[in-house]
Amino acid sequence: MQAGKLRHRIDIQELVEIRDPVTGEFGEPSWVTRWPKCPARVEPLSARDLIAAKAQQSEATGRMVIRYRAGVLPTMRIIYREEVYSIEGPPLEDPGSGLEYLTILVSKGVKDG
Repeated sequence: MQAGKLRHRIDIQELVEIRDPVTGEFGEPSWVTRWPKCPARVEPLSARDLIAAKAQQSEATGRMVIRYRAGVLPTMRIIYREEVYSIEGPPLEDPGSGLEYLTILVSKGVKDG
């Protein structure tokens, strides 16, 4: 993966329940940035990819490619240019080593549930 192609910056966030250190009780879940300013390539899906996604009943509208990071999950979300994107399905590893980059299919907005 050429670094020049990763010209966008995204924040990858996860939903966590913060535990009060004094009482030990869990508070309301909140979004915490796990990887801030992660270099990425952000692109909308092509017309052909959109048609294929709709045929599989996927809501994906774009893709984001990042360098490989262990622990990126479909339950996380991405912030890009002040907009929230939901991750649609598990990230796809590169076909070579599987450790070079991840392709993440995203849809704009937050998933219910």
